[in-house]
Amino acid sequence: MGHHHGPVALGGREARRARRILLAITLPLLIGTLIGLALLWPSGQTPVGSQPNPVDGPNFADATVVEVTGEVGQEIRAELHDGSGDVVPVQVAPEIYAAGIDTGDHIRVFFTASALGSGSPYVFVDFVRGTPLILLAVVYGLLVLAVARVRGLMAILGLLLSMAVVVVFLVPALMSGESPLLVTLVGASAMMFVAVYLAHGVSIRTTTALLGTFAGLAITTALAGWATAAAELSGVGSETSIMLNAMLPGVGLRDLLLCGIVIAGLGALNDVTITQASAVWELHAASPTDSRVRVFRRAMRIGRDHIASTVYTLAFAYVGTALPTLLIVMLYDRPLGSTLTAGEIAEEVVRTLVSSIGLVLAIPATTALAAALVRTAPSTATGAAGDAPQPDRSPAPRPGSDPVPGA
Repeated sequence: MGHHHGPVALGGREARRARRILLAITLPLLIGTLIGLALLWPSGQTPVGSQPNPVDGPNFADATVVEVTGEVGQEIRAELHDGSGDVVPVQVAPEIYAAGIDTGDHIRVFFTASALGSGSPYVFVDFVRGTPLILLAVVYGLLVLAVARVRGLMAILGLLLSMAVVVVFLVPALMSGESPLLVTLVGASAMMFVAVYLAHGVSIRTTTALLGTFAGLAITTALAGWATAAAELSGVGSETSIMLNAMLPGVGLRDLLLCGIVIAGLGALNDVTITQASAVWELHAASPTDSRVRVFRRAMRIGRDHIASTVYTLAFAYVGTALPTLLIVMLYDRPLGSTLTAGEIAEEVVRTLVSSIGLVLAIPATTALAAALVRTAPSTATGAAGDAPQPDRSPAPRPGSDPVPGA
């Protein structure tokens, strides 16, 4: 037992030193984030809610489909939810009808008096999707709680608070004309502090992953700024962008594109940094006598697998979301190089490559930092990662038993 106490005392000294180092790096980032939130917080009147609801008013009503007739101009019949119980014919756009509309579907319709003489005055607007979306969210929450328990609950809370940062700060500040890059960096920093510490707790291991995330965020931001300018990306790649430019002319679409690239990579970036930090701690717990260099090399074998999967994960995600655009593009007889450099496609290519580069570089950075700090929590310590270890007074482990991870 006496021989075993040596590294524990060393770990305690290293832990205190590591906390001071991490605090000296993390505290300025936190203070800077809080100052940024205070200075950039939208005050006074903002454009949020300045436009009327496009699908609300006396001419709109909810209804339930009672019959699919297929007649041109009166494709379905629906019962109105306005208290009258009237069943009326409803016009449905060909693309909606082809996609599928069935008896029992809840829909929203619009009444236009000018169509009384030429056809049905009721026109299909959209499906009412509240119930299935709420059900899906409830199932997701229950599964996360059942599998991850308290940590899952804290992760969901962190997600909700992060989305609150987007809704309450980031979007209103962008609409108010504040610097898009500063708003995005401050908002992303606040989201990371809230989400990471709530989901994983405050510890040396978590802070290591957080700093790795910030390193990847800095790389992604710098690279995105260069790439959007060098590739002359305008951000005007969709009808939504054109509409936004008309309604909020003070918001630069190229700057908004850059901000979107940064935010899009946050989740995956945090995923790889948390995974690498955990891998380092678990490898050290399994073999506490290994040197930092050996731990780094073993963790990077895991990191290389993560990099390999990241290469196609982000690409597959883009293909899935942009499949209609790809179908349109492939209809035209043009060289592959010309296709990939076309405006809307080029934006997604840059988004994928920039996010991937940030992820790839964040992995060795996080692994190196974690390997340098991992000995602050010896494998015999109990409790949260990075907690100051106590002398080991437990009985010697039985032969063949696994050591208890200390982080």
